[in-house]
Amino acid sequence: MNVVIVASEMRPFSKTGGLADVAGALPVALAERGHRVWAISPRYRHVDGARQQPERVSVELFGMDHEVGLSVVEAHGVQFVLVDHVSFQREGIYGDVHGVFGDNLFRYALLSRAAIEAVAAVEEPVVFHANDWHTGLLPVFLEAIHRPRGEHLRSAVVLSLHNLKHQGIEAKEMFGGLHIDARHWPTCDMDGLLNPLKAGIVSADALVAVSPSYSLQIQEDQGFGLEPVLRSRSEDLVGVLNGIDPSWDPATDPHLAARFSADDLHGKSVCKAALQRELGLPERPDVPLLGLISRLDAQKGIDLVEDVVPWLLQDDVQLVMLGSGARRFEHFFREIERRWPTKARGWVGFNESLAHRIEAGADIFLMPSRFEPCGLNQMYSMRYGTVPVVHATGGLADTVVTVDPTHDRGTGWAFAPFTSAAFSRAIGYALQTYREYPKTWAEIRRRGMTTDFSWDHSARLYEEVYQRALSRRAQATS
Repeated sequence: MNVVIVASEMRPFSKTGGLADVAGALPVALAERGHRVWAISPRYRHVDGARQQPERVSVELFGMDHEVGLSVVEAHGVQFVLVDHVSFQREGIYGDVHGVFGDNLFRYALLSRAAIEAVAAVEEPVVFHANDWHTGLLPVFLEAIHRPRGEHLRSAVVLSLHNLKHQGIEAKEMFGGLHIDARHWPTCDMDGLLNPLKAGIVSADALVAVSPSYSLQIQEDQGFGLEPVLRSRSEDLVGVLNGIDPSWDPATDPHLAARFSADDLHGKSVCKAALQRELGLPERPDVPLLGLISRLDAQKGIDLVEDVVPWLLQDDVQLVMLGSGARRFEHFFREIERRWPTKARGWVGFNESLAHRIEAGADIFLMPSRFEPCGLNQMYSMRYGTVPVVHATGGLADTVVTVDPTHDRGTGWAFAPFTSAAFSRAIGYALQTYREYPKTWAEIRRRGMTTDFSWDHSARLYEEVYQRALSRRAQATS
């Protein structure tokens, strides 16, 4: 198949969260399975490495023709296409220290239009794989602009839903800037406002939520107002769990002090000691070391961590946390170091290398998200022999099997309801098992390390979604 993946961020060129990991890894997995793949994302200010004389296309939006560069980077069998325009040449991706950029609708409408133009010469049919609200208008542009010209009549659009909290909502007056006929307004309209994500949900040929549980939860109470729209398309909505990038492998990870695997765990104890030394904590192999890596906002359940830390750090444990975000939570990170200097470290900021070392050096990983469409860190932690304690929601519930020692099953603890008491109990179970049942702990760790979270498995499921989308489009045009 000809597959065109379009996303607002994409590793290794840009990243703020898990979307970038997915958008960078899935194209490679699909190419390895024999498909022709284009992966298209903005060329932000900090991105280099693309060819200096890109192809150029012209896109009409908001009353002007905009010249857009298309720079190509070939890697791993994928044509990575970087969309170059002055609106992407800023500090920050979606916003800066002053807040969210006011022209994001224009910027990502431009990305969608440019992505369609970038593959104009590709033999049809094409599967366009859009992601989140930023490319939610792509199927609308196909229907309103290109199909009336006889273009992409057999091409299909799959829309992945990573996080419905963000929908790109704008005033109705902004619709005129898209240069599409007024008959398409009902597709974009939600409560009198322009909603790009709703437009994509209504007009895509197939919908994918990034975990099976999330696909159900967004139709019930986690759709941020889009639940009725999603229920109306329930037959076209499936959940496909994200895979993890193969670079997250403790046997080959260059960031670690020592390598290890499920068959040889000696290196994990070396990594634990190295992490303790790096962060200035007492170097003790016996003490349980708990880790957390997170964006610091309410979605991630950092308030629960705040609640349990005084109780937790009364115990003989160590706690290492990495993240940035809300000032309140950054202050909390700094405060735990001041209050418990021999037990806790809170690193404010993003440090990819340190993230790898925390995953490798910790014994227990904390991930108490209020909601989590898929989540990757719980899978990274299991891959690195670090047992997760998570809230039983979305992809966390789909990936972490709660330990049941009577039946020799489980890879961690998934707690519910979302309360500090339930979170504390789950942590308590993990600490008790670590200290009192070392053989059980070793088996829990082994099960997590040998679980298949590869992208090849996810890519097979996406192939099925793509085929269904193409069949749906073929029926619509027959």
